Amino acid sequence: MNNRIEKFEDLQIWQNSVDLSVKLYTRLKNCRDYGLRDQIQRSAVSIPSNIAEGFDRNSNKEFIRFLRIAKGSCAELRTQLIIAERINLFETINLIEETQKLSAMIQKMINYRESLEKQ
Repeated sequence: MNNRIEKFEDLQIWQNSVDLSVKLYTRLKNCRDYGLRDQIQRSAVSIPSNIAEGFDRNSNKEFIRFLRIAKGSCAELRTQLIIAERINLFETINLIEETQKLSAMIQKMINYRESLEKQ
C-alpha cells in the first residue's frame, strides 16, 4: 500500500475539509437566510481550496502560507456557525466541533512543514 502523498487529494486535511463543505451545503440547501448561508458556504469552500492551491504551488513556504489562510477560513467558518447557532438558524454543535478538529489538523501540518524548513 502506497501512503505517499502525491496530490492534494491524498491529504487527510483536504478530504476532511471537503466533507465538511459538502455537509454544510446539504444542510443549508433550504436555508432562507441567504446572507449568512452564502458566507458560511464561501468560508467552507475556502478551506479545501486554499489547501489545494498551496499544495500545488510546489513550494513548502507557499504551502505553509496557504495552510495559514485555510486555518483562518476555518476560524471564520466557526464564527459563522456560532452565530447561526445563537440565532437558531440550524443545529451546529457537531459542525463547530469539526471545525475545531480541522483547525488543529491544519496547525499540525503547518508545524510539520515549518520543521522541514529548519532542516
